[in-house]
Formats: sequence, structure tokens, C-alpha cells
Amino acid sequence: MKSEKDNFISSQLPAYLDGQLSPKEKQQVEDHLAISESCRKELEELRTLFTAFKEEQVQVPSDKLRNQFNQVLEQEKLSQSKVVLLENNKRSWASNLLKIAASVALLIAAFQTGRILEMEKSNQDVAAILEESLQIKQTAMLSLMENQSASKRIQGVSYIEEFPNPDEAIVEALAKRLLHDDNDIVRLNAFEALSGFASSEMVKSIFIETLEKEKNPSIQIGIIQTLVKNQEKKAVAPMQRLLEQEDTQPFVKNEIKLALPKII
Repeated sequence: MKSEKDNFISSQLPAYLDGQLSPKEKQQVEDHLAISESCRKELEELRTLFTAFKEEQVQVPSDKLRNQFNQVLEQEKLSQSKVVLLENNKRSWASNLLKIAASVALLIAAFQTGRILEMEKSNQDVAAILEESLQIKQTAMLSLMENQSASKRIQGVSYIEEFPNPDEAIVEALAKRLLHDDNDIVRLNAFEALSGFASSEMVKSIFIETLEKEKNPSIQIGIIQTLVKNQEKKAVAPMQRLLEQEDTQPFVKNEIKLALPKII
């Protein structure tokens, strides 16, 4: 019984013979062929079939045969009954030729249809593998962000690069790090990860909530600049409160004074 790997490589063989695989995919197929006798056998069968299609030619009667045929035809015209027989033979020959041509065309069509179906199945299998891989990465990312080690939490946050369109679970996990993590570097990394999606209403709300409680000046300034860039008017009130607080760093207050006119 074939393994899943054998089935996957088998679906790649037509494209491999056609030279349609990328160098990486080609190497993957060849590495598997080196250890799989069944796949090598299937490859040879496909190669034989491909060669037969390429070399198949319709045999055309030679000039000598055509001349002989014409001579016989002239002789047979002397007899009406034989002419009828000859015409029937001629039609039979033509009919057989058409049948052969139709059979070859049907075989080729069936083979091409099979190849298309295999390629579609292969694409679906690849998509399923990629989806499963992303789910594994997401599980690892969420698990790392809950780790007791700050370095592990930072590693988990960095996995955001694997998700161009993170779902709500990932955004909420990053928000939790930004709002509640006791390590400044983890919070800063969480902010940087979320800033790539700052146009999202959910992310903007997270930044506004963070601005109300964050004490790290670097994160404060980063959030202020991001909210101003996105023209978030809801950020005006928390910025003004931050401006009035005595413990707010002077350079943060200066940043707020420069930012407020841009969104008020």
C-alpha cells in the first residue's frame, strides 16, 4: 500500500516529466525516487507512455503502394462488380483509419484529463498542507506567548511574521502581551507586531487602551505616532490626560504637543 508521500510524489510525476517543477520540487521528487521502487516503476511507465505519444505518427501509404493501388483500380474498372467491391474496400480502409485516429485521440484526451485531475488534486493537497502548517505555527505562537520565560514570549511574538492576515485569536494574544506583560521588551515587541495592522479598528482600540496605562516612554511615543499617522481622533482625550500627568516624561509631552494639532 502506498504511503501519503508516495501518493504525493506520484501526483508530481507528470509535471516532473514535462519539466514544469521548480528546482526545489524537482529535487524533492528525485530524492524520493531514489528510495521508492514503486514510484520509479510508475515513472518509467509514464515515460514510456509519453514517448509513445511523441513518436506516434499516422502511417501514410508510400508512392509505390499508391501506384500499385491505382493500377489495380484501373484493372478492376473493367468489372462493375469488382468496382463495387473495391469501393467498399476503400471505404473500409478509410473507416478503419478514422477509427484508429479516433481511438488515439480518445486515449490522449483521457490521459490529459487524468493529468488535469491529478494536478488539481495535487494543488488541493498542497493547500491543505500549508493550512495545517499555519495552524501548527499559530498553536506554537500562542503557547510561547504564555511561557514564563520573557525570551520565549518574545519568540512567540516574533512569529507574527508568518501571518500576513492574523485572526482575532492572534491579535488578542498580542494585545494581552502589550497590555499586561511585566517585561518592557515583550510589550515593545508586541506593539511593533501590532503596528503592522494599525489600520484595524480593533488594533487602534488596543493602542488607545494601552496609552491610558503604559509608562514606558518608548512605547508611549510609538503608539502616539501610530495613532496620529492613522488620524485616530479617539486618541485625543488619552493624549491630553497624558500631557497633564506630572510623571509623563518631558520629551513625551513634547511629542504630544506636536501630535495633537495634526488630529484635532
